Amino acid sequence: MKRLIISLPEDDLRWLKRQSRLHGRSMAETVRLAIGAYRRQSSAAPYRKVLRETAGSWSCVNEDSQQMVDRLRDEWHR
Repeated sequence: MKRLIISLPEDDLRWLKRQSRLHGRSMAETVRLAIGAYRRQSSAAPYRKVLRETAGSWSCVNEDSQQMVDRLRDEWHR
């Protein structure tokens, strides 16, 4: 693990100290957890975009999900 020196605005530093104390963690651990959460959120962003863009597209289909799955699987066996 590498060490890093960062500068934070006073209000962010106060928040970091409060959160760390509240959860019984060091400030470094809180920062590591926050970076991990940010990375997971960032990597999921493209998927969320696709979900937003395709939301409601199922409503134009005139069959329920099981019927559609069965129909698609039948195509595999032809």
